[in-house]
Amino acid sequence: MAETYDVQITVVSQKGVCGAGHKVGDQWIVGGVTPGGFCNAAYHVIYPDLRTLRFGGILPWTKDPDVCQLACADHENPVVFELKRIRK
Repeated sequence: MAETYDVQITVVSQKGVCGAGHKVGDQWIVGGVTPGGFCNAAYHVIYPDLRTLRFGGILPWTKDPDVCQLACADHENPVVFELKRIRK
C-alpha cells in the first residue's frame, strides 16, 4: 500500500459570520476520517485537494507541494483554510 499522510487544516482567514463557528486559528488533523465539528459544506470543497495531499499527490498550481489554501463556498462569509501535508 502507498504511503499516506495526515493533513493539518488551519483557518487562516474568516470574514462575516461563519455558520459553523469556524474562526482564525482553528485547527484539525485529518487522518482517515472527517474531523469532528468541521463544516460539511466546507469539507466538500476542500476534500479533493485534501485527498491529493493525503495520498502523496502534487497540486501543480501551488508553490509548496505540501501546502494549499481553499475558501469555503459561502461567498458572503468566506472562510479560508490552509491544508498542510504532515511529512513523517
